[in-house]
Amino acid sequence: MKIFTQETLDPEAIVAELLDGPGAVLLRGLFTPGEIAEARAVVMRESEDAAPKVTHFQGAAEQEGRIALQRRVWNLLAKGEVFSRMAAHPALMAVMRAFLGTEFIMGSIAANRILPGGPGQEPHIDYPYWDMHKPESHPVRINGAFPLNAQATILLDPFTEETGATAYVPGTQKALRYPAESDRFHERCSRMLGEPGDTVVFFGAVWHCAMPNRSRQERSAILIQYLPKFVKPMEDMPAALPRAFVEQASPELRQLLGLNYPYPEVLDAAKAGNAEGRRMMTAR
Repeated sequence: MKIFTQETLDPEAIVAELLDGPGAVLLRGLFTPGEIAEARAVVMRESEDAAPKVTHFQGAAEQEGRIALQRRVWNLLAKGEVFSRMAAHPALMAVMRAFLGTEFIMGSIAANRILPGGPGQEPHIDYPYWDMHKPESHPVRINGAFPLNAQATILLDPFTEETGATAYVPGTQKALRYPAESDRFHERCSRMLGEPGDTVVFFGAVWHCAMPNRSRQERSAILIQYLPKFVKPMEDMPAALPRAFVEQASPELRQLLGLNYPYPEVLDAAKAGNAEGRRMMTAR
């Protein structure tokens, strides 16, 4: 996994790594210790006594009665200003423009907290590919030649093999299929290792999963999902956010929330006139 800093950031080189290389890169020290401490405090507070939340790829942990050792915090934009800054960080925005198009959106921003003894996940691929274990429900000839997803994992704690750093099989994004047990994931995988403040950017079509936390410390991260503008977001953030937040959102956040893209739209009630095409009206 190649390492970049803010000084050496090269969006085109990162795109090549995500599509044609291992499928993941590390952005070293993208966030300051102060930002990490602020975000971590919110995540700890919001997940300490909260009721169980929806999670994904934890079927085995649920059957074993260990699912409470993995905790999620959703709707982060409403829980602290630091998360807006993280989602719209200039380096991430630059990479996503190159990878997903200039009008990309954010599909979700959440926290994942794995306590000591916490379980790992089922090897998987991410939304909107995450149910490709039902291939008949997806379009014929769907492939990974162009991306419909990018993930940014902002490390709040050390990601080591002992704490359960995310495992992935480099290059598997090129196949675009759900991993099977016969693929020997755990024999072939590498780890997304890093320190607090680092950010792992990866193509969600690469096979990956959280690993069990076998240490005595927690392992937490902020998980951001970015999508092309036309893909339905996983998390309905505008509906969950206070009206004042949406009304006062910066141009970058408005884009990330999908507010600049009008569809789906009630076209019977839309403003009359040509709305699409090279000669579309300049104002809607």
